[in-house]
Amino acid sequence: MSAMVPMVNVAALKDTTLLNMGIFALFVLVTMVIVFRASRNNKTAADYYAAGRSFTGSQNGTAIAGDYLSAASFLGITGAIAVNGYDGFLYSIGFLVAWLVALLLVAELLRNTGKFTMADVLSFRLRQRPVRIAAALSTLAVCFFYLLAQMAGAGSLISLLLGISDWGGQALVIVVVGALMIVYVLIGGMKGTTWVQIIKAVLLICGAAVMTLWVLSIYGFNLSNLLGAAADSAKNPNVLNPGLQYGKTETSKLDFMSLGLALVLGTAALPHVLMRFYTVPTAKEARKSVVWSIWLIGLFYLFTLVLGYGAAALVGADTIKSAPGGVNSAAPLLAFHLGGPLLLGFISAVAFATILAVVAGLTITAAASFAHDIYANVISKGKADAGTEVKVARRTVVVIGVLAILGGIFANGQNVAFLVALAFAVAASANLPTIVYSLFWKKFTTQGATWSMYGGLAAAIILIALSPVVSGAKTSMIPGANFAIFPLSNPGIVSIPLAFLLGWLGTVLDKRREDTAKQAEMEVRSLTGIGAEKAVNH
Repeated sequence: MSAMVPMVNVAALKDTTLLNMGIFALFVLVTMVIVFRASRNNKTAADYYAAGRSFTGSQNGTAIAGDYLSAASFLGITGAIAVNGYDGFLYSIGFLVAWLVALLLVAELLRNTGKFTMADVLSFRLRQRPVRIAAALSTLAVCFFYLLAQMAGAGSLISLLLGISDWGGQALVIVVVGALMIVYVLIGGMKGTTWVQIIKAVLLICGAAVMTLWVLSIYGFNLSNLLGAAADSAKNPNVLNPGLQYGKTETSKLDFMSLGLALVLGTAALPHVLMRFYTVPTAKEARKSVVWSIWLIGLFYLFTLVLGYGAAALVGADTIKSAPGGVNSAAPLLAFHLGGPLLLGFISAVAFATILAVVAGLTITAAASFAHDIYANVISKGKADAGTEVKVARRTVVVIGVLAILGGIFANGQNVAFLVALAFAVAASANLPTIVYSLFWKKFTTQGATWSMYGGLAAAIILIALSPVVSGAKTSMIPGANFAIFPLSNPGIVSIPLAFLLGWLGTVLDKRREDTAKQAEMEVRSLTGIGAEKAVNH
């Protein structure tokens, strides 16, 4: 079987560059028109941050799917399954199961209690200034590391999708992606960003569905035949069994548990996902949007199983690993094998659209956190009017965009996996314990919140810096150095329990009690929604 697998040469891919750029330009043109139309109604802070709470549950659920399904989901997981088989699919399971945590613990309660940002919830019954500063710093850290990964990912994808292999060309693409992101968010706000995410989600899921059905049709719609062909092509029956990537050593088993913990708990505390719950008019619609997103994301991750094994069977794991972009090239190479230049052009455009939509969502979240939490509530002490707050948010968008471009250029060509791992680990460590304690523990205090957020943030960053992801291995970010004293690649198994412990310890050692009336009000509002509509429309 492996002798029959056609080799996809890179020269043939380079011939599709103009077509790829044309399809991408068409996507940018269409979404830019929609963003301009959406921006006409951006008059208040609620319009800019929360799209005027005008989206239905199904629309918001589709946008959440667009926000959540990043280039790492499409390209990375497909490649991981193609090369590592069963162990690669564990990423899909981790990302999907995470939504049950979001649905059961976070979505409705967060929508009822907050206004625009995660800090609104955390500071509802605690002291405003210290909690908002800690929450804003945590939000900015998660968003910035996630932005770096997406921007650097944009640069590395160029070598395969557009045939631009030199550093200067990739840097130029990062600048273009950053500039488009700034325009989308600056003009369209959350409403424009949401429509970009909806369009991108539809394109991504439809593209993946077409490729999935195409692959299945080749094997008579028999999944068993496909799996057998993948094992034969790789000349490795273990591609169907657990343990190809994880489980060989006790350390790798712990590493997988740590990664799974970060994925499952981090997703429910990602600031740019949490902020989406404020774009719907009611708590019922927030609940509906999570259910809708679970179906879409679950369907997509089932597609990745077929696409990954399809790439292994039709393209070959060796061809994928040796292509520019490495494992990330599995989906584009499969598209080229199935539908030639046209399907590759479409998948290329979808990959770029994915990066654009995710960075736009991250940017508006970071801008809202700084303008609403730091400027309006800490610097201006709640006295800033909505117009001034939105102006500050727009200026922040430009600053974040420029920093993301510079950071992406600096990180281009580096191992960016640690940036994504850090974003999830920080979200799971710094944000989730504090959110859970704030919503469900009546005795939780400001000291507990700040200890948990700062402790979780510091632990995640320090442990990642001292892990094999940064130094001590061939695939490390700094391959020549070795200061990896922490053996695991993901710190979640240590930093998440530590953050929960610090939240509890800070509370029991805190002699200052919080306002019991506020605690009671938060409990009633989070569970029933009474008072929530008045607060968010204020």
